[in-house]
Amino acid sequence: MRTSRAFVLIAALVAATAACSSNEPQAAAPSSSKAPAPAPSSSKAPVAPAKAPCELLPADAVAKAIAVSPVTSAPGPVQENAANKGKSKTCVYSANGKQAGALAVTRYEGLATKPAKMIQDIKAKKPGSQDVGGIGEGAVYYLDEQKTATLVAAKLVGGVPTLVSYDGPAKMTAQMMTPLVKAAIDAS
Repeated sequence: MRTSRAFVLIAALVAATAACSSNEPQAAAPSSSKAPAPAPSSSKAPVAPAKAPCELLPADAVAKAIAVSPVTSAPGPVQENAANKGKSKTCVYSANGKQAGALAVTRYEGLATKPAKMIQDIKAKKPGSQDVGGIGEGAVYYLDEQKTATLVAAKLVGGVPTLVSYDGPAKMTAQMMTPLVKAAIDAS
């Protein structure tokens, strides 16, 4: 039972972050079909590999935010979306044998978009979402239909549009999640 709840939480987080830019592939499709697409990336400095989500947000930081100790972390599933070029990696946090949340980092390599547009797209799909200041280049907090709280921030990381989101129980407020997402996006 605990495993299925953890899977639902992770699946919701990955789906929310991977789908946020689902309207953008049409704009990016022409550039991906051009033959010279690899040339610009080779003329730029190589993009550093993304850090693993568990490296970006230590379990101790989650323990402090939720006031429960100890908290453990483990890598979660990886998901790729060919349509929007999103690749999500996750880290799952647990405390006292229960899911405490998950961090997802979704990179959109090769997709030409701006963080503000990514946040705007999420807000359009999540009625009642609230802007959160001081994180990345834009951030938003919302509760979804399954009563899960999510805070997602957008930033260009090494020139790559990136979303970093923390998904936890509905009782987690934006104030509780802000230091978690801020630490992760600042470390990315």
